[in-house]
Amino acid sequence: MVPPAGVDQKVLQYEAFINDVLRRDLQKVLEQRDQVYEKISQYLQLKNTIQSLQEAGSQQLKADVDLGCNFFVQAHVHDSSRVFVAVGFGFFVEMSHDEALRFIDKKTTQLTVFTEQLTKDSAKIKAHIRMVLEGLRELQGLSDPPESQRRDVF
Repeated sequence: MVPPAGVDQKVLQYEAFINDVLRRDLQKVLEQRDQVYEKISQYLQLKNTIQSLQEAGSQQLKADVDLGCNFFVQAHVHDSSRVFVAVGFGFFVEMSHDEALRFIDKKTTQLTVFTEQLTKDSAKIKAHIRMVLEGLRELQGLSDPPESQRRDVF
């Protein structure tokens, strides 16, 4: 059975919609989620560093600081009882260790909720892609592919 010319035009429009809109949106959501996971990782690394400082009990600290392009210098901190924490939008706030740990817990909880929402959004976009692909399959009069030949959308 040969589909009419109008159906071919619709099929091309739906394929363009999938490739130009849905897949691009999915890519953006997944990249955004990866960036949020990176922020969570940085906050957890800071939390571990602060806990190590508290366990050591020493006020002085020696650390290697990356200046960029893997160039490191040794830094000496005379009073490590207070730290600067990035709170967002390029702002840093000076906090004690306990304040910083409380802030980090709240911030990681907030970011985790945001990643869950992004994961749900990506699942919705994947469902939309599958639905449009199913519609295309029906439009073209193709039979269902066996389960073993199906693969993930992205």
